Amino acid sequence: MIEAQQVRGRQGLQWILSGFYLFRLSPFIWILLCFTLILIAATLELLPLLGKFIFTLISPVFMAGIMAGCRSLEHGDQLELGHLFVGFRKNAIPLITVGGFYLIGQVLIIGVFMMIGGSALVDMLLYGKRFDEQELMIVMDNILSASLAGLALTVPLMMSVWFAPLLVMFENMPPMIAIRKSFFACLKNIIPFQIYAIILIILGVLAIMPYGLGLLIWLPTVFASIYVSYQDIFRTESTLPVDKEVAEETTEKDTESNQPPRD
Repeated sequence: MIEAQQVRGRQGLQWILSGFYLFRLSPFIWILLCFTLILIAATLELLPLLGKFIFTLISPVFMAGIMAGCRSLEHGDQLELGHLFVGFRKNAIPLITVGGFYLIGQVLIIGVFMMIGGSALVDMLLYGKRFDEQELMIVMDNILSASLAGLALTVPLMMSVWFAPLLVMFENMPPMIAIRKSFFACLKNIIPFQIYAIILIILGVLAIMPYGLGLLIWLPTVFASIYVSYQDIFRTESTLPVDKEVAEETTEKDTESNQPPRD
């Protein structure tokens, strides 16, 4: 069974650069594909509460389809809008199971957030209740504590589902095993992921500045970089620049290790 490898910290930047490389291969289709996904999400949002649940459930299916499109680009084929729906034809149930895990995790995190925030936070968020200055300070302290707790739980949840759709799609891996391997793969590579996240946040802020037009490049690059990080960490056969570099370094190390020791 495929196992995750540990990579160097600077690979976090390389994932983004290689993701942008995949975007440049077919920019118009990338933008159309991401716009279609946003349109689907916005349409489901029209269904009160239920729409969010449905989209969360099927989001790994869409993710798997996008990753299939990345693989097609890597192999010299064309990216197509139809790639977005490939996951519905292959491993749909396991992918939806991953979505169910993510949905349950989100519900639990929201429950913890509300519990730590207390009834005052619930009243403010749901009913728009106003507080005097002294009460507001207490509510803000509760919001800060609740936010920190929510962040502490959200990060492991994201680690668990980061690679899961790809492992289910490309390796036919059972959902719970894919979730476990995804978590430990991210944990093993926590340093490159920290660098990756910081750079993406900075680029995201810059992308929003020109009236949000930069998101047309930023969002496809993020999707493509997820595929690149999977290829890099799980060492699957690839022609991407990041993998060529790793392969060359691995070959050099193997050559050095096979040389006889010098006197």
